[in-house]
Amino acid sequence: MSETAEAKPEERRRKPEWLRVKLPTGEGYRHVRGLVDQYKLHTICESGNCPNMGECWGAGTATFMILGNVCTRSCGFCAVLTGMPTELDWDEPRRVAEAIKLMKVKHAVLTSVNRDEMKDGGAAIWAATVNAVREISVGTTMETLIPDFKGSVESVEKIIDVAPEVVSHNMETIKRLYKQVRPQAKYERSLKVINQLKQGGMRTKSGIMVGLGEQKEEVLQVMDDLVENGCDVMTIGQYLQPTKNHLEVKEWIHPDVFSCYHDEGMKKGFQIVESGPLVRSSYHAEKHLK
Repeated sequence: MSETAEAKPEERRRKPEWLRVKLPTGEGYRHVRGLVDQYKLHTICESGNCPNMGECWGAGTATFMILGNVCTRSCGFCAVLTGMPTELDWDEPRRVAEAIKLMKVKHAVLTSVNRDEMKDGGAAIWAATVNAVREISVGTTMETLIPDFKGSVESVEKIIDVAPEVVSHNMETIKRLYKQVRPQAKYERSLKVINQLKQGGMRTKSGIMVGLGEQKEEVLQVMDDLVENGCDVMTIGQYLQPTKNHLEVKEWIHPDVFSCYHDEGMKKGFQIVESGPLVRSSYHAEKHLK
């Protein structure tokens, strides 16, 4: 939480003006909608109830989610379905790459569910997808928002081997809130993933949500930990409760606080800090290239 008092339940439910977004419309949106349906693709835009879907799809961009749409983890903030995945689709990399080519995407963002039931956590599909995009959509650059692969050094190395232009792994929240927000993840393990990526020569990126009950000092500590482990780019956005079964919003963080976080992050050594109420991992991702 910021330095102000925690909001009452009825105040938390009422979104402030700075969080109002337009409904998705327009030819660009319909074009992306058609390609996603035609190629039977999954996007985190839909599965994660992203507030920027209308803007991004209207501009012809989308964040593709690979390895299916069922996650083996049950994070308290995430709207993606939780359960045991039933299949592994080896044709998915080709379909994703062909859709990216048809959309004429210059910079593609790829993410995935967690596949903890697999020995490599799905790293082989990740590598195949990056290679397919390079082969089919020549010239497209990529950001890969990867899971922690349960800390597998070998799986992270598969990502390093195919060398996407940007590799992101989100911390999601402060250390104190991990058990509520990311019960099957570990704060230190995620930092090790980022460190391994940096040691492997990757351009690194991570992000957190605020409004879950954190203190300003705890947000600054995450920044210090990320910089210490070689993170180049950081994103900070407002947590939005996707359904009544997910964690409640503790506070609507004012845009002035986000501005403060941006300034503090730049002072600490990040190359780029995206900080604002509607900022998400893939928001304006094309700006995060070297």
